[in-house]
Amino acid sequence: MDKLDAMNVLVKVVASGSFSEAARRLGVTRSAISKAITQLEQELGARLLDRTTRRVAPTEAGLAYYERCLAILAQISETEAQISRLHDEPKGVLKVNAPMSFGTLYLGRAIADFMERHGDLKVELTLTDRMVDPLEEGVDVTVRIGAMVDSSLIARRISSARVVLVASPDYIAQHGEPKTPQDLISHRCLHYGHSTTVPRWSLTEDGQPITVPIAACLSSNNGDTLRDAAVKGIGIARLPSFLVSGDLDEGRLVIVLADYPPQDITIHALYAPNRFLAAKTRLFIDFLVERFGTPAWEKTAAAVERV
Repeated sequence: MDKLDAMNVLVKVVASGSFSEAARRLGVTRSAISKAITQLEQELGARLLDRTTRRVAPTEAGLAYYERCLAILAQISETEAQISRLHDEPKGVLKVNAPMSFGTLYLGRAIADFMERHGDLKVELTLTDRMVDPLEEGVDVTVRIGAMVDSSLIARRISSARVVLVASPDYIAQHGEPKTPQDLISHRCLHYGHSTTVPRWSLTEDGQPITVPIAACLSSNNGDTLRDAAVKGIGIARLPSFLVSGDLDEGRLVIVLADYPPQDITIHALYAPNRFLAAKTRLFIDFLVERFGTPAWEKTAAAVERV
């Protein structure tokens, strides 16, 4: 029997005044109770209980030790209760990471609404297009867009987004509109990523995936940069609908190669595997699924199908 269990035995014996009653309350044998008290007395080098045929009473040393045990066991019980409540109530600091564009356009407002529901919660939101490892950087939830790679993390689907090829009306008026994917090689393209090799875009033709080379005049790892360049007529961009839905609605951009759409992308919440997932993490992920399950950026079918 460990020290805490032995302390609990002493408390029960003193409170009940009986080895037999303490054994009944703890669901153990009377001999186990006696052995635990004997071990405590040997370790402490002091007699803790006066034993008679009718009753067990604490000695002066036993009473002092009993009172300390009561305080220690009460603190442990309160600590365990607090930890348990952390898994039932969203408290503490929730650390969230997300891509810059999605975070700026949608996640900021969502987090403000979430915090209105849970006033005791604090949130630290970092926005970056760099791939963040939640385990290494101490992040509770990472919002990631696109294909998932093998990972020890758990990924929960939040939503999806269409990917569209867009250009401004001015660009089309000046350079013409591509009719087939192969025409992209002769157009100015705005590429997400790096252009150390010949960049390629993944599209679909009759429901089958295809890849075609493009001529990138601008490459960036930030979608807002590419969107701004597309609106200014610099070239054709391949971007998620959540980034350009407003521009499509307002006519600043139009979809090109509508018969060869890129495949949709999925938005996931990533978090570390944990048998006892904290309430703040669990409730926030549930909130994201509720908030974005019906994508706010897919405003109208007309916005996506406009050419």
